[in-house]
Amino acid sequence: MNEQIENNFQGRRVLLVDDDPSLLKLLAVRLRATGLDIQTVSDGQQAIALVPSYRPQLVITDLRMDEMDGLTLFSRLQQQYPTLPVIILTAHGTIKEAVFATEQGAFGFLTKPFDSQELLTLVSKALALNSLALPSQEMEHHDLWRREIITQSVLMENLLAEVKRVAKSDVSVYIQGESGTGKELIARALHMAGSRSNKEFVAVNCSAIPEELLESELFGHRKGAFSGATESRQGLFEVADGGSLFLDEIGDMSPAFQVKLLRALQEGEIRPVGANKTISVDVRIISASHRDLQQLVSEDLFRLDLYYRLNVVTLSLPRLAERIEDIPILAHYFIADNQSVHRSIAKGFSNEALECLVAYQWPGNVRQLKNIIEHICTFSTTPLIPVSLVEKALQEKPASLLSLNDAKKDFERDYLIKLLQLAKGNVTEAARLAKRNRTEFYRLLDRHSLKAAQFKPNK
Repeated sequence: MNEQIENNFQGRRVLLVDDDPSLLKLLAVRLRATGLDIQTVSDGQQAIALVPSYRPQLVITDLRMDEMDGLTLFSRLQQQYPTLPVIILTAHGTIKEAVFATEQGAFGFLTKPFDSQELLTLVSKALALNSLALPSQEMEHHDLWRREIITQSVLMENLLAEVKRVAKSDVSVYIQGESGTGKELIARALHMAGSRSNKEFVAVNCSAIPEELLESELFGHRKGAFSGATESRQGLFEVADGGSLFLDEIGDMSPAFQVKLLRALQEGEIRPVGANKTISVDVRIISASHRDLQQLVSEDLFRLDLYYRLNVVTLSLPRLAERIEDIPILAHYFIADNQSVHRSIAKGFSNEALECLVAYQWPGNVRQLKNIIEHICTFSTTPLIPVSLVEKALQEKPASLLSLNDAKKDFERDYLIKLLQLAKGNVTEAARLAKRNRTEFYRLLDRHSLKAAQFKPNK
């Protein structure tokens, strides 16, 4: 029986959730000895954050935990992953709780101290009956293409379904989305889901390369082709030969270079700068922009023929504000990342802090959320992040800039206040420092409702 169980367990992924470190470690050691792949977390929020990337085939959770108990965790998991089996363990189990858990769909309920063989038998049954419990290697191959994308949003799942369908062909794909929405991640997923996944994926930001260097960067150059070309260099088209080339911010490309790119796409060949012969290349083109290419075409800033060449299929990325159900799992994912990379002590959010994150509009999308979480983790002095720290971080990231007129007014007011402070409320002295006459200076004070007397020292 034990040998059969161990053969069935090899490589299967199980997530353990318990706020008792010693019990969590003991349970992990017991289960790893059977060949299971085990990940451990100490609370429900961490578990919810880890599930999208780890994709466990079974969750075993304690019932009594702070912040989120086992039944609440099970309920959340059931809503998001209805086929994921959950086994609940507790030292305080009651018949009422056991009946409720099983009625709600929990796979099993064991009371501590539990018999190890009984647990292994229950684990074996759960993995055997789970329709999604693919063997480890098969599951990894099945999901490798989307592993970097953390989501539980219906919008994103629909988009990923489109990505998987489009990946079966070699057509050019244009990705439309605001800055920070994850266009490169979608481009990489498209590459990994297709037949070119064993070849290079090359990403280039067209707006980050000076116009005079873009042709050399993409097509390559020969030695002596221009000043500074001390040796020949392959272009990114050649590097990506047989694979995919992701051209980000394609809308910032100059009209002159658009002609050269169109020719390369039409002919399937490139001519390195300074070369006499062309080179054939087989590259799938994926392009993206935060700008509206149709609008640029209508303004004669982007070639219509190139637009149609690039835009055989369009994938539209939603803004983070349109996928608010992803904000909590992304926030916890970024916290876990900060723990491993920067050794942050932050482990989770208070309910109020999480509500604050969800309510924010996120003009900078996922990139802004990642930066905010990194900022918060840097300054957090407690494992549970309070709402005050979140509010402070968000206030330091204004959603919009002041108009030029408003900025000038604010600067002028601050400048006048500084002068009056230096002159201790003496208008003659302040006007002299500003190199203005008294009459003009008084007009400036009136414009900003400033009274010189407010700045005179108290006697």
